[in-house]
Parts: sequence; structure tokens; C-alpha cells
Amino acid sequence: MKGDLRGRARARIASELHWRVPFVAGLYGNSPRWSNKDLDPVPVSMRTWGGLDYWAYWTSDMLAPPLASTVSSVMSLGFTARETIPIVFFGFAICSCVITLTAKMGAQYSISFPVLVRSIFGMYGSYFAITVRAFVAAMWTAILCVQAGAFLQCCIEAVWPSFKQFPNHLSADAGITSAGLLCLFIYWIFQTLLALMPIQKLRLLFLVKAVIVPPTFAALFLWAVIVTHGGGPLVTGKAQITSNYMNAAFSALTGLNAIIGLFSSMAVNMPDFGRFSKNGFKGYHQFFALPVIGTLGALTPIFVTSAHEVLWGNFEWYMPAVINDFDSRAAKFFVGFSFMLATIGNQIAAGTYPFSNDVTGLCPKYINIFRATLVISIFCIVCTPWNIIKNAAGLLAFLSGYSCVMGPMAGVMVSDFYLVKNRKLDIHELYKDYGIYHYTYGINWRAFAAYGAGFIPLIPGFSKSISPGLNVGGSWKIYTFAWLFGFTISVLTYYVICQYISPLGDALVDEAVLPSQPDDVTTDEDSYETKGGLQAHTREVHGF
Repeated sequence: MKGDLRGRARARIASELHWRVPFVAGLYGNSPRWSNKDLDPVPVSMRTWGGLDYWAYWTSDMLAPPLASTVSSVMSLGFTARETIPIVFFGFAICSCVITLTAKMGAQYSISFPVLVRSIFGMYGSYFAITVRAFVAAMWTAILCVQAGAFLQCCIEAVWPSFKQFPNHLSADAGITSAGLLCLFIYWIFQTLLALMPIQKLRLLFLVKAVIVPPTFAALFLWAVIVTHGGGPLVTGKAQITSNYMNAAFSALTGLNAIIGLFSSMAVNMPDFGRFSKNGFKGYHQFFALPVIGTLGALTPIFVTSAHEVLWGNFEWYMPAVINDFDSRAAKFFVGFSFMLATIGNQIAAGTYPFSNDVTGLCPKYINIFRATLVISIFCIVCTPWNIIKNAAGLLAFLSGYSCVMGPMAGVMVSDFYLVKNRKLDIHELYKDYGIYHYTYGINWRAFAAYGAGFIPLIPGFSKSISPGLNVGGSWKIYTFAWLFGFTISVLTYYVICQYISPLGDALVDEAVLPSQPDDVTTDEDSYETKGGLQAHTREVHGF
């Protein structure tokens, strides 16, 4: 038994000691640059997710430390529960609409984000979209590493209180202590080993997370309500805006932008999950998943933040710091462990795996999911993410920063697929070097022009978010709703260019060419064709 394990380990390592990854031809064997088993349309047998599965996924993904930190950082703007709850609800409602739209793209053609964006940005232009999305995933994964390391530190200090006296050799402005850095490395090693495992083998991890984390959120909520006798000043009091240059309206927009920013990355790469839908992501109920689950989940950080102010006399947005103040060592350990477990699940499912899946599309000859996972794991340390989340303002700046990058991209995607192409793509052409989606030298300049129109006006505001003393005139105002601005401008710009200035030409097909469907039955009205081993179904697309 041990000999078999060692043999498999040696074989696995030996396959990674070559520049090129072991080649496995995809459905389009004559296009290895564009086709492999990770990029090809998902076969019918693997499209198993239904509506309940997606709601379960959102429950697992939402009830996690990122939600708690983001909601508390919104409250740091000076808002109480009466302002924060509507901001959270409408932020998730807006984001949910776009997430559902992009999920339906992947569900209709059973393809992932790296393949879908070929039809939008061009075969080579898609590299830009993949790189931007991958960078955002890597940064968010790195931030989660820091938070999880802090949760581990809470656990260790609960078991061995003497660990609090661990000598610190770092400066006060380092953003992390020596003990924190040690815990970060311990967690980093553990999560890297887990992330290198095939995701289908981590079902037990996600099952344990689903069983432990929601009750922890509920228990924290009940504790906070009881100790504050129903609320506290941050629940029943009045807003006191903390910004020295934003009024209540612009502060509210900043909070709304942060909430949207939390899942603005998912609004772009949701096709990675939508492609596994067994019914084309049908049903309007998906629109309500994020606002319902997110708003209910947000009650915990709202009341816990208020309870912390009541009990310890100061506002604390960072959940590891809140847990560290608990008097009960048992509570400190179990809550810290639960939140660390939740972070691992989030990190792998929404960070490491999407990053690795997307990066393989950049250079499949040399990068596979195993190697991409190693890359993002190393990045989590070398980018020093603890400097980003020194305070709530830093997290808000990060969330707003990447929402201004993701908003225009989501706008171009929605405009191209729904308004310009009317949901009609040719699945075969997505795997051709010089097909209809090659556009001009492999790049669709219209998509880049629309993206720039939504992103460039936000740069001054982004600069001010990093350096508040910077004078950028009134341009910072549109940055407070960066995602909404970028999304709307990109949608309109792309539509106008494609309709009135430079139509897409051959990229506009009369009928959608879909991969095999569960209910495919050949009739006189439907035509089928097989290319490179993939049976495609050509038919008109109707309905939403």
C-alpha cells in the first residue's frame, strides 16, 4: 500500500519536471492551443448542477469571513445597521443580476470563462481578460491567506496562551507581527497541500464546512443580540460619517460599491460554474440567491461589530481581532477554527481553482492546474498582502479598486452576448485560430475600446483612494460608484460601436451552434454536425 502511494507520488512529481505538460488531446485535437479537457465544452454526463445546488453553493460561499470583513468595513464609514442592511441588500441584488446573466452564458454553451471571452475580446485578446481576472483572483486569495493565518493564531493562543508572548522582531508599520507571519506560513503550507489536490477529492472538506460554518454564524449572531440586549449603538444609533471629504450620499455609494466588489470577480467568471448546469441555469429564483443569503448573513458581522463596541469600547472591523478579544478560550478556538475552515473553502473554490483553471488557457502546453496552483501559492506570500488590509480603509480601497476593473469587463460581456449577438455563438469557432472570432489580428478592438471607456475615467478616483490627500478635483465622485459606472458605460459604448460604427460582421451568426444537449433528438428542422469529436446542435435560441 505504502509502495503504491510512493510510486504514484513519484510519477506525479516526475510529470512536472519537464517544461511541457503531458499532452492530452482535447475534442479539437488539431487545435492544441485552444482545446484540452479543461477548456472543452462540459459533456452532458457532467452537467449535474440544479437550482438547489447553486443555492447551496452560495450559502457556503457567502457565510464566510470575506462577507464579515466587507460588511464591517462598510460600517467603518460611519453607518449603523439601518443604513448598512439596505446597502448590503441592494449591492448583492445588483451583483446577482449580472452574475445570473454571465452564468447563463456558460450554461447555454457549457464552456468556461477563458473560452467564452474568445468570442468577445478575440482569440488573442482573450488573454487580456484572463490575465486581469487571474490577477484579481490571486490578490483576493492572498488576502484570505492573511485572514486565515490570523484565525489560526487565535486558535493557537486559545490552546497555548503563552503564544501571546511570542517575540516580535518586525516594525510597528510592517502590517504584521512575527507571530502573525509564523501562523501565516503554517497555514500557507497546509492550504497549498490541499489546493494541489484535485478539487473533486475535496468534497469532504466542503461538506464539513457546510455543517460547521452556518451554525457558527448563527451562534455569533445570537451571542451578539443577547449581550447587547437587542442591538447596541451600531444597530439602533444614528450614522456618523467618518470621511473628511465624502458626505453621506457618496459614503453610501462607496459602501454599495464595496459590497458589489466582493463578488464582482464572480460576475465575470461565473461561466466557470454555470457550465455545469443541467438545465441551462433556468429560473428567475437565481436572481434572489445573493441578496437573500447575503443580507441574512450580514446580520452576524453587523451585530458582532456592535457587540464588540459595547463590550470593549472600540470599533473593530477585522474579525480575527474581534475573536482575539473573546474572554472564553473555548469560544476563541472554535470560532477561529470555524472561520479558518470557511476561509480554506473560499480560497480554493473561489480563488485558487478559478485562477488555475483560467491560467491554463493562457499556455496549455506549459501550464496545467497543478503548476498554476503552485504559482498562486507563491504569489500569496511574495505580494505581501498584509499591507493591503492594515485597516478597513485599505480593504475598501482594494474592493473598490478591483471593482473598477471588473465592472467594465462584465459590461462588455453582457453587451456582446445579449445585446449584440443575441445569445448566438458558434461553438466550433471558439476553438479555431482563424475563425470568425479572430477579428483583427486576433483582437476585437471594439471590446477594448468599450472597456477603456468604462475604466479610464475611474483612474483619478482610484489614485485618490490610495492617497486621500491627492487633489483630483471632482473626479473622485464617480469612483464612489465605480462598478456601476464602468459597467453601464461599457455596455452602452460597446453596443453603439457594434451597431452604428463597426458591425462585427462574420461573428454575427444566424443560428446558435450548441454542444450536445440532454434532450437532443434529430428532426427535420434541426441539423447536427460533428467536428473533432464534438457533436453540435444548430438551432434558434429563444427565451431567457
